Amino acid sequence: MVALIPVALFGFIPIVFYLFVRFPPQRAVIISFVLAWLFLPQTSYPIPVLPAFTKVSSVCYSILMATLVYDMARFTCFKPGWLDVPMLIWSLCPIVTQITTGGSPISPTFVQIISWGLPYLVGRLYVGSLDGLRQLAIGILAGGLAYIPFTLIEGVKGPLLHQLVYGVSAFDDWSQARRAGGWRPVVFMQHGLMVAVWMMTAALIALWLWQTGALKKFQGRSIKTVAIILMIAFFLCRSSGAYSLFVFASIVLFCAKWFRTSLPLLFIMGYIVFYLYIAASGQFSSKDVMGFITPIFGEERAGSLKYRFDMEEILGDKARQRFLFGWGDSGGNRVYDEYGDDISVTDSLWIIAFGTYGAVGLVSLFSSLLLPVIVFALFKYPARTWANPKVAPAAVLGVALTMYVFDCVLNAMTNPIFALIAGGISTLVLKAPESLKIKKTSSPPKRKSLVHQKSS
Repeated sequence: MVALIPVALFGFIPIVFYLFVRFPPQRAVIISFVLAWLFLPQTSYPIPVLPAFTKVSSVCYSILMATLVYDMARFTCFKPGWLDVPMLIWSLCPIVTQITTGGSPISPTFVQIISWGLPYLVGRLYVGSLDGLRQLAIGILAGGLAYIPFTLIEGVKGPLLHQLVYGVSAFDDWSQARRAGGWRPVVFMQHGLMVAVWMMTAALIALWLWQTGALKKFQGRSIKTVAIILMIAFFLCRSSGAYSLFVFASIVLFCAKWFRTSLPLLFIMGYIVFYLYIAASGQFSSKDVMGFITPIFGEERAGSLKYRFDMEEILGDKARQRFLFGWGDSGGNRVYDEYGDDISVTDSLWIIAFGTYGAVGLVSLFSSLLLPVIVFALFKYPARTWANPKVAPAAVLGVALTMYVFDCVLNAMTNPIFALIAGGISTLVLKAPESLKIKKTSSPPKRKSLVHQKSS
């Protein structure tokens, strides 16, 4: 079974080439990303010189090679913009960090580019229009539907599919998957939370496309039916954190529809920025918030959050010792006991970015994901347009991206699909707003009556 891992990772390259031959390039890219993320193994395969080969590098390398062969005009027509600067800094900041800490910049920089820069670039190249983001939203919706049978199986049997298919387990600690009398599905991802956020995104897209009339049917079925099925499947993922994200996202979208305001979205973004500022600067204390959190989330969940906050406080102290560029891969960002054992736990993406690449990395990462949505919501496509069938898919993807960033304050679930969304929205907002008028199909000319034909 383990031998299937390189076969799947390297065998995906000809599959992507076939998709480029079989479908238009944009559709081939979306299918490739969704298939790779959902079904390729959650393991890496070592290769010389370059970083280990993973599902993300497999799909990104394949798409770039296929683009060079079949769609070279994408590169020649590409124009960088100011919104690309944060992602460029985030992708290249390992160079400075590694040099200042005495490490090699080659592998960390390649990992950063592959994990974040390339998915963002592919989004810039292929889904940077209202129609492109619509196709991406539908692709994610289809991916959510495709995952339902697997999530249902693991909800009953436990996270065993990766082991059965690829011979290795992507998730060793089954105790974290036990929830509410069943199991939290992991399937071919890193963690049950990652699956839950994916299903949350698919359910949110289906709900919003149904409510705005942007999509009437999917594969012959009413979008209303599809949305209900996806929401039920999402509920069975047993993730309270993802439930909260779905509620927040729904409030944002329906406030835009009913009250024509994006204030709830801006409030969530403001909270993210505020929390990162006080946490990175050392002003946050878990003692100040636990009295508020415990009655809401309960003792068990509140205890878990307190442990995370306590870890982030001591990790933040280490990160501030190299505040600007961080510790890189030297291990200096970790906390050790008197015996030299690592006692630190990094649960959230923000503390990993801060400790590894300092304030430069932290600001550039979160700016690259949030700035495109801010420009979209405030300057190009304000909330009053989000219920328009042409804008609705882009709007729900922007809200889903914001929820993912919100989740990164507490968790570290790297998902290239959201970098792809950020790249697509960046291309969209760097251009003049598209026309929102729906073209009316011209009706065929009326046939002359038989009497009129004879008289003429």
